[in-house]
Amino acid sequence: MGRRAYAWQVVVVAAMAVLGAAATMVRAAPQVPCYFIFGDSLVDNGNNNFIVSMARANYPPYGIDFAGGPTGRFSNGLTTVDAIAKLLGFDDFVPPFSGASSQQLLRGANFASAAAGIREETGQQLGGRISFSGQVQNYQSAVQEVISILGDKDSAATHLSRCIFTVGMGSNDYLNNYFMPAFYSTGSRYTPEQYADALAQDYSRLLQVMYRYGARKVALIGVGQVGCSPNELAQRSANGVTCVEQINHAVRIFNQRLVGMVDRFNKLPGAHFTYINIYGIFDDILKSPGAHGLKVTNAGCCGVGRNNGQVTCLPFQMPCANRHQYLFWDAFHPTEAANILVAQRTYSAKLASDVHPVDLRTLARL
Repeated sequence: MGRRAYAWQVVVVAAMAVLGAAATMVRAAPQVPCYFIFGDSLVDNGNNNFIVSMARANYPPYGIDFAGGPTGRFSNGLTTVDAIAKLLGFDDFVPPFSGASSQQLLRGANFASAAAGIREETGQQLGGRISFSGQVQNYQSAVQEVISILGDKDSAATHLSRCIFTVGMGSNDYLNNYFMPAFYSTGSRYTPEQYADALAQDYSRLLQVMYRYGARKVALIGVGQVGCSPNELAQRSANGVTCVEQINHAVRIFNQRLVGMVDRFNKLPGAHFTYINIYGIFDDILKSPGAHGLKVTNAGCCGVGRNNGQVTCLPFQMPCANRHQYLFWDAFHPTEAANILVAQRTYSAKLASDVHPVDLRTLARL
C-alpha cells in the first residue's frame, strides 16, 4: 500500500470514528432534560423498600428478568415508566426519590409508592405508603434542591418546564378503598359519580401544587381495566374470565373526569397536559392478545389460588416459564411484555383514542 493510500485510509477511519462518536452522543442525549414520576405499585421502583409495609416487591421472583434482580419493582422486569425512560432517550432508569442524590434530581426522580392513592386513607390496611399528597411534598423538596443547584428560581423554572411528568394515580382508590367494604366505608357513602368527583377534586388540587412548582409537561395516566385483573377475576368473576363490569364502570367515570381535568389545565399559561388512555389501550390488547404476542390474559404468571390471583407472588415462588406470553405477572401487575406494549403506545399513540390530546413523543417536543 502506498503512503498516500495509507494516509487516505487513516483519514477515512478517523472520520468514521468521529461520526460514530457523534452518533453515540446523539443517542445519549435524551429528548427532555428530566423525567419525574408519580404513582403507585405499577411504577414504584423501590420507594417502599425501606418503610414498614406489606406492599413491597424487593424479593425474588420479582425482578427475575431485570438486570439488577429484585429492586422493588412489581414486575418480572421493566415497568411502564422504565420503558418510557428508554423511549425518551435516557441511558439510565429514573432513580427512586428515596435513594436519589441531589445531582440526580436534575435528571428526575420516581416518587411512586405501592398502595398509594389520591385519598390519604387508601391502602392503609397494607401499612406504610406515600400518598399522592406525600409524593407531591417530596417533589416540592426536590424542587428546592434543584433551585439550590442551579442557583435561582428562574433557572430552576426554565429547567423544570422542559421536563416530562407522568402521574398515574387512582387504581388503589378503587381496589384498596372503594371496592373493599371490609376496611372502607366509601363504597356505601358515595355513588360512583360522587366518588369520581371527590377523587378528581383532590387530584386537581395537588396537580395545581405541582404546576406552581414548575410542572408544565404533564401526562395523566388513566386507570386501567382493574376489573380484569387476576385478583378481581378470582374474587368476583363467575367464570374467572369475564371482567368485573361494576369496577370497570366506576373506573371509566373517573377517567372521564381526567379528560376534563386535562382540558382545564391546558388553559393555564405554559401548561401542556395530556391524558393517556390506559383503559382503552388494555381493551385493545384484550380484544386481540395474539396480535400483541400474548396468550394468557386472565391469570398471573406468579401467584396462588384461582387465576393465580387470590394471593400475590410469594417469596422465592417459581413463576411461569413463558412470561413473555402473559399479560399479568401477579394478581394485579402487568408483565414486562405488557408494560413495554403500554409504554410504546404512551410514547407514540397507535390509535387516536390512545391519548388526549398528544402522546409523550409530541409532549417532549412542545
